Amino acid sequence: MAQPSAKKGPSVYLYIPNLIGYLRIIMNFIAFAVCYSNRTLFAILYFFSFFCDGLDGWFARKFNQASTFGAVLDMVTDRVSTACLLALLSQFYRPGLVFILLLGLDISSHWFQMHSSFLSGKTSHKDVKHTENGLLKLYYGYRPFMAFCCVASEVLYIILFLFADEKNTSLLSVCRGILKESPLIVFVFISTLIGWALKQVINVIQMKTAADACVVYDLKRGK
Repeated sequence: MAQPSAKKGPSVYLYIPNLIGYLRIIMNFIAFAVCYSNRTLFAILYFFSFFCDGLDGWFARKFNQASTFGAVLDMVTDRVSTACLLALLSQFYRPGLVFILLLGLDISSHWFQMHSSFLSGKTSHKDVKHTENGLLKLYYGYRPFMAFCCVASEVLYIILFLFADEKNTSLLSVCRGILKESPLIVFVFISTLIGWALKQVINVIQMKTAADACVVYDLKRGK
């Protein structure tokens, strides 16, 4: 007698957090499509897409729908959207090389971290419990701190985009101009600048730590 088949759940592609991921891609696509004609709409769509980055993780834990596909989709969406915004800023400001270097650091740091995690047999690139660096442990181990650094970085880039001026392409000059705005804008700008700086330091530490892990793997394999 045939055994009753187990009840199948939804396809991984249709997991709630992954559906949110698809929505983020659509919002980013629309945002960059209108970035030159409607900066305000771009900022709203881009920030809401970034906000949804926190929602998909919550839904994944809430409904037990964490998946490898979802993790990769989430990271690729994050990296591509940030890379596109940095590339955009490099066209508005001089020296544009600053934003290109930030783009390279962001991608290389996360690529090293993902690959070293894979070599170490970890299920997540956020698993850094074996690292000796306290700042990296704080970043991945304490969600509010990670959220502050990530939100600060993205909001800083959005502020620079909104204040970009065709008549004044100097990055330092525009930053000085922002500091002359209302106290609220100045407070937000300085706060995001601090969070952004912390995230860049963490990116460097992450890349170095992950590179060391790759070297250790090579040495062990060579024995």
